[in-house]
Amino acid sequence: MHCIEIATFGPPEGMRLVERETPAPGSNEVLIEVSAAGVNRPDVVQRYGKYPPPPGASDVPGLEVAGRVSAVGAGVTRWRVGDLVCALVSGGGYATHCVAPEGQCLPIPWGPWGQVTIRESRDTSRARSVEPHHMWRSVVGGLTNRDLTPSLSLVDAAALPETTFTVWTNLFERGKLVSGETVLIHGGTSGIGTTAIQMAAARGATVFATAGSDEKVAACRALGAHEAWNYRTVDWADAAVTATSGRGVNVILDIVGGDYAARNLAALAVEGRLVQIAFLKTPAASIDLSLVMRKRLWITGSTLRPRSVAEKTAIARAVEDEVWPIVEAGRLRPVIHATFPLAEAAAAHRLMESSQHIGKIVLTTDGEATEPEPDRADAPAA
Repeated sequence: MHCIEIATFGPPEGMRLVERETPAPGSNEVLIEVSAAGVNRPDVVQRYGKYPPPPGASDVPGLEVAGRVSAVGAGVTRWRVGDLVCALVSGGGYATHCVAPEGQCLPIPWGPWGQVTIRESRDTSRARSVEPHHMWRSVVGGLTNRDLTPSLSLVDAAALPETTFTVWTNLFERGKLVSGETVLIHGGTSGIGTTAIQMAAARGATVFATAGSDEKVAACRALGAHEAWNYRTVDWADAAVTATSGRGVNVILDIVGGDYAARNLAALAVEGRLVQIAFLKTPAASIDLSLVMRKRLWITGSTLRPRSVAEKTAIARAVEDEVWPIVEAGRLRPVIHATFPLAEAAAAHRLMESSQHIGKIVLTTDGEATEPEPDRADAPAA
């Protein structure tokens, strides 16, 4: 197989395309012939040597993929060769083949179009109206999901696992966001942010967001944010309190850290929840604990990559049950800023580090690429 190897830690040029032996799936694992792989901030941190893969994981970067199952290991019951899946992995995504635990794979969601194409054994096809959600768990007219063509592209699907797993487990399981509440999402045009805005809005929350330019603020609003603020020109903590008639927001999802911590606490309502999932600034913060006590605040957070297969499998099932219907209804769609061929992973990382993108960056194994729109490429950094 071909894959991206981090030959030297540091700048993007330290990555190179190499050929390695194709891995074999172990017990309860599947081998995926990768069509597309998402690019995420942790990949950049790993490239600098500051985020090593967990024990037993591949040293090849890449935490999410989409493609076709090409082999299954002992004990696999749900997936068969030929199935189209997307998967969350602990490493190995930047490759033409990737091993994934069975439980961390998800079917490609069907789109909101109400029909799927069913490929008949006699090489003809016809459209049949069906109920999309959970169709892969059943048989339609004697055919399985290997005979059905999902409407969502594999590029779109590759952009789903890392963000949906992260947003679901943090914003809804840990942050306990429910319909009717308010939420502030920092980094609203990141991959996490674009997903969080759509998921929260679809589930009935009033969404506020921050971003680093007026263009990105407009993108947040277009995705479903009730209001968004340019953090370079607006005091977003005061704005959040004003927008909620002085109450503050119920939940904050933060990827910044540092001096945002104290301002986050000030912007929270009584019984508010701060969910920390990254720190683009620094993990160190100074906060007023008396404010935490007076407002009865909750501060929580998590990482995803080091968690056990059992934990990730549980998250996968929740995502399939709670998030996939939103995707299929057309209320959540990955925002793809640009794609790059696998061999151009360094260019993808340079774009990621520029923070000029809106949404996701995806690598493809077919050699094709889509360029970012000119106005987005010239946008200020987030």
